[in-house]
Amino acid sequence: MVTDQLKDDYDVVVIGGGAAGLSGALMLARMRRSVVVLDAGRPRNAPAEGVHGLLARDGTPPGELLERGRAEVRGYGGQVVGGEVTAVVRDGEGFAVTVDGRSVRARRLLVTTGLVDELPEVPGLRERWGRDVIHCPYCHGWEVRDQAIGVLGTGPMAVHQALLFRQLSADVSYFAHTNPALTAEQSEQLAARGIRVVDGVVTALRIVDDRLTGVRLGEDTVVARDVVVVGSRMAARAQFLDTLGLRPTEHPAGVGQYITTDPTGRTDIPGVWAAGNVTDLMAQVGAAAAAGAGAAAQINADLVAEETNRAVAAYREPFSAETEAQLSEAVLGERRHGI
Repeated sequence: MVTDQLKDDYDVVVIGGGAAGLSGALMLARMRRSVVVLDAGRPRNAPAEGVHGLLARDGTPPGELLERGRAEVRGYGGQVVGGEVTAVVRDGEGFAVTVDGRSVRARRLLVTTGLVDELPEVPGLRERWGRDVIHCPYCHGWEVRDQAIGVLGTGPMAVHQALLFRQLSADVSYFAHTNPALTAEQSEQLAARGIRVVDGVVTALRIVDDRLTGVRLGEDTVVARDVVVVGSRMAARAQFLDTLGLRPTEHPAGVGQYITTDPTGRTDIPGVWAAGNVTDLMAQVGAAAAAGAGAAAQINADLVAEETNRAVAAYREPFSAETEAQLSEAVLGERRHGI
């Protein structure tokens, strides 16, 4: 990744260089704000062959999409700098952001660092992630349609995932694995849709010639599958916000942690906004980009309000002094004339 020369001060520092961060930076740069994107270079969707469900860009490789975004931000005078943010502290009315040992100042922050997928400890899952081990029917489902799909029971959304993938293939199996026993309603739903339930703990994936061919239970049982679906636990990348007192919240669905915001992206910490997967665990690329642009517009409006208040105060000040002098002269004149 080509990187720009970091300056000392910015109107806005964007932490995270994915779709949300670049979209936010683009919006701010177009409003002639000094803005820099600090990107650690670990995009969540890097293993995927293409970004899907993104209008007019469906199937674009993730790396290509990011390169196009960076070029667009730079085209309007914004900067993109590679580096790991380790701490953020309040600095007067703004913030001091530590990136790779250096500190830069920002009037406002936009946090778009995304999340980390924490996968269950099943041998082979991590290595196949984004290839034939997937999680989202809307992101990858078309590409695995009509294949033999196995859904691994590792979280509260597993049955829901099985029902969604049944829309894409008639051959779907639900592996109970470590999930609690199915409720009567869940069992009935899976049976009604023809989804086979396989009891037992999954011990590994069977890989042949760099291709997933089955799911292993115990030492001897293998159920042939072409694809495995697993719901990861999603954790916000936000440790550097601890110094501001901003910490992730447990998602009500039990699927991970996220940074809470209001509908505009504003967090509980004045001057800090968040957008994308760091605050919306389910957001796809298009939604994340839109959220980044929306939060950036709110940040710009906040800066405009601050600058307008300062301008009004400065505008009033000389007139106040002049008015005071005029009043003083009037009082002296009245005294001279005995009024």
